[in-house]
Amino acid sequence: MATDTLKSTTGAGGASGGLRRLLLDNGALTALIVLVVAMSALSGDFLTTDNLLNVGIQAAVTAILAFGVTFVIVSAGIDLSVGSVAALSATVLAWSATSAGVPVFLAVLLAIATGIACGLVNGILISYGKLPPFIATLAMLSVARGLLLVISEGSPIAFPDSVSRLGDTLGGWLPVPLLVMVVMGLIAAFVLGRTYIGRSMYAIGGNEEAARLSGLRVKRQKLAIYAFSGVFAAVAGVVLAARLASAQPQAADGYELDAIAAVVIGGASLAGGTGKASGTLIGALILAVLRNGLNLLNVSAFWQQVVIGVVIALAVLLDTARRKAGVTPVAGGGKGKQATTYALAAVVTVAIVGATSFLHNGSSSASTPKMGLSLSTLNNPFFVQIRAGAQAEAEKLGVDLTVTDAQNDASQQANQLQNFTSSGLGAIIVNPVDSDAASNSVKAADQAKIPVIAVDRVVNDARTATLVASDNVAGGELAAKTIADKLGGKGKVVILQGQAGTSAARERAQGFANGLKDYPGIRVVAQQPADFDRTKGLDVMSNLLQAHPDVQGVIAANDEMALGAIKALGSKAGKSVPVVGFDGTPDGLKAVEGGTLYASVAQQPSELGKIAVDNALKALQGKKVEETVKVPVKVVTKENVAGFSG
Repeated sequence: MATDTLKSTTGAGGASGGLRRLLLDNGALTALIVLVVAMSALSGDFLTTDNLLNVGIQAAVTAILAFGVTFVIVSAGIDLSVGSVAALSATVLAWSATSAGVPVFLAVLLAIATGIACGLVNGILISYGKLPPFIATLAMLSVARGLLLVISEGSPIAFPDSVSRLGDTLGGWLPVPLLVMVVMGLIAAFVLGRTYIGRSMYAIGGNEEAARLSGLRVKRQKLAIYAFSGVFAAVAGVVLAARLASAQPQAADGYELDAIAAVVIGGASLAGGTGKASGTLIGALILAVLRNGLNLLNVSAFWQQVVIGVVIALAVLLDTARRKAGVTPVAGGGKGKQATTYALAAVVTVAIVGATSFLHNGSSSASTPKMGLSLSTLNNPFFVQIRAGAQAEAEKLGVDLTVTDAQNDASQQANQLQNFTSSGLGAIIVNPVDSDAASNSVKAADQAKIPVIAVDRVVNDARTATLVASDNVAGGELAAKTIADKLGGKGKVVILQGQAGTSAARERAQGFANGLKDYPGIRVVAQQPADFDRTKGLDVMSNLLQAHPDVQGVIAANDEMALGAIKALGSKAGKSVPVVGFDGTPDGLKAVEGGTLYASVAQQPSELGKIAVDNALKALQGKKVEETVKVPVKVVTKENVAGFSG
């Protein structure tokens, strides 16, 4: 297509000219080559066939989303809703095929129709409602996420087996998500380069007023452009849910940012008028290689975010430098030269990677046992304590422990577990974001003969060597009994629930409900999720106090939300309104000691981490381990907090 072909004004000759063109004219491709070479040199596990397939799988969902976003950005728009639309489409498919009993074929069509409908609404708001694309799609992000929570009631919905095969492999080795990504990429390239609407996208993005004056029906074209984005988002959502064997309420949260980053890294301009499918694919691969490689190199989960941000900025700066060096768009042709450039890039990459592979040849395998620990999040003191206990025990036992942070994203955790499996770790410890979503990844590790230890939460429909956990349901019952006894069996209480869709939130809520059944005098006047977050706990509790100023007690599904509720209650906390938390975190125990938090159901998270590492080492050494290791919960109040250690 006309806008894809670039010509250097400085000129170069021979092989050096081809290499110079590769480096200057293809900033994103150069960045990808540098990353692949660097990761190959730094990690002997990166260049394995299994790991390279993992990279492709992990890039698939982002790439499919980004292909759709490419249409929008080329036309000088933006779409912030694609992540939520993807999750909503997957939820519609799962719900209609299971709860509603719709045939799977029709359920798939409903999912695609959902994506189209969301895209059309975006297009109508932008074209006819005159809303800025940022505002219109931001509104759709919220609406789509809310609708999927309404449909799913905050719980994962199992995916139909026939559709779940999209997350499997063909012939036992070729991943279906990779094939879907390639097909959708070819469709995107065809639309951009060979169709009337593709040419319209570039015209609108280059100069919308000029496009209108030349006879283009810009408003109708924008409807089609955002509808295309919705279709690609729906396909990405189905592929993502197929990998997780379920439609997750929090699926694809924040993926719109990765999709936009992939498009921009791939050479598109947010000002519109430029962009191509191949560049978008390269951008998605850069993000996947980064995350995969940083996991393999055991880079801190916190530093990974910093590194990814810096590399994204550098990739875009490299493209800017290319433009300043004298590369200008020219009209027409260039397809053959572009193919030659990619071929040259492949040859250079293979040659350099082949050379670096000698760095790992002959190196003896370390005698130190290696393990991976995938935590659902490190943005919560409870899981930070699990990590601390695990790391202390690993150091004591001489174990090399790699820790990753899934950031409450089941898909990201699936990627991390795949990376652990392909790098040949001796054992894997997983604290699932969701008990169902972790199933496929744990099965893959089991097939690779790698023992898996589940900590704090069970993994459903998969074999694990052992489960090290407290009983969330029993803990919830204890919390309910504690608040009820404090209130004398009568009173109005508020419940702050955890993040919708997580197994911990569901199990603790079930425990609260079970425990309160024995106290008919206790009336729950409100239940609202605050996502295990202190700030949200403060906001939600402040709002609930407006409607229920006479509340007499609060139960929170973790200490962070309880501490937020205490802040909202002010002087009432610990005096006229007792608050019960969950987890026994350091800040929670300080609040118990200070009297503002009446009690916390403590799970001893450090002990969970320690015992998980102990059992992982036993399983690695072929020793017998118990199927379940229960760490008892304990209600900690001001009377016994001094003698408690988490």
